[in-house]
Amino acid sequence: MTLLAYAGAALAEIAGCFAFWSWLRLGRSAWWALPGIASLAAFAFLLTLVDSPAAGRAFAAYGGVYVVASVLWLWLAEGQRPDRWDLAGSAVCLAGTAIILLGRRG
Repeated sequence: MTLLAYAGAALAEIAGCFAFWSWLRLGRSAWWALPGIASLAAFAFLLTLVDSPAAGRAFAAYGGVYVVASVLWLWLAEGQRPDRWDLAGSAVCLAGTAIILLGRRG
């Protein structure tokens, strides 16, 4: 369930941010903000579905998922092939996510 919540949150956050990017940086209509706002609200909701006793830990672990999803967005939505630095950085972020999520706690 956590993986699905994180994947959905990442897609919603990136889509919401891209809607604002499209409006403010690409000269698209201000109407792009409406689906952007809805998407960002969905992102916030989806993060509440993560099974964690602490919001900060859930958000911190999500950070690595967001980085990987952003690199995938770069490639699939924007047509920019990730370079080795994008891939290496993504791997480091995922390792951090795994440590946060799977680490033993006392």
